[in-house]
Amino acid sequence: MVGRVKLQSENSRICVLLGCGYTARAIAPSLRSDGFEVLGTTRNPDNFSEMAAKGVHPLLYQGKITDELRRILSRTTHIISSIPPSQSGDPFISSMQSQFGKNWSKLLPNIEWAGYLSATSVYGDRQGKWVFEEELLHPSTNRGKARVIAELDWVESGLPVHIFRIAGIYGPARSAFDRIRSGKAKAVIKKGHISNRIHVHDIATAIAASINAPAPHAIYNLADDDPCPPQDVLQFAATLLRERAVREVPFDEADLSDMARSFYREARRTSNARIKRDLDWYPQYPSYREGLVSILEGEENA
Repeated sequence: MVGRVKLQSENSRICVLLGCGYTARAIAPSLRSDGFEVLGTTRNPDNFSEMAAKGVHPLLYQGKITDELRRILSRTTHIISSIPPSQSGDPFISSMQSQFGKNWSKLLPNIEWAGYLSATSVYGDRQGKWVFEEELLHPSTNRGKARVIAELDWVESGLPVHIFRIAGIYGPARSAFDRIRSGKAKAVIKKGHISNRIHVHDIATAIAASINAPAPHAIYNLADDDPCPPQDVLQFAATLLRERAVREVPFDEADLSDMARSFYREARRTSNARIKRDLDWYPQYPSYREGLVSILEGEENA
């Protein structure tokens, strides 16, 4: 456990990461380099040391807003939530509402910018067509429906929230390389299936761009420039590793979990045109090719 967090001066910029998982930990270094004091919540005290190593002050949050967390929130200027939603909505907002009532956002009087990390699953199946932020949402999976409810929770919170609908996230220690090395990789082939992805570093730069140009209630898709069949990513990764091609399995014959199978029920191409236009943001890794090459180079140079 950690003791009471000693915050810096009254004028310091303080960012709280609600849910300090893979993506949030990747965002933290850029926040610190921009002068933020960064704190993050976790349900598990075992994560404290790893968070501290990333320069994140750990805060325990197990569904109840503690006095310590409430004190921190009263000073917070920026907040980023990546906590997965429940079927009833956003867990953090549910906690705040149940403990402090419908006007809970008044407990965060210094908030200048808020970000909610959602997912492109809110769009549902578009049969491979392009999707844009202004379209009506038609989620077909339970997780997509939960994301829609959580987005609404944040929009109705009264905070200056920005919604980021994020494609499949990959990066160091979480890429096609890891699937191949595990010996469990298989290229599931479904005709016409298209998926989208984004390198975790590009999420961090997009967040920074939004913080520097606030536009409350803006919605941004976050995806790279190259939607493609998922088997293309696996086979390219195998080539880089100088491994034999990954075994291909027709979708109808693949032994998939219900969760994995649900990903193949939806096909869409996610447009990133708005964030490019509005924030002058461009992905450093415009496709999985550049992203995977960078990850492998990082491993070899470690």
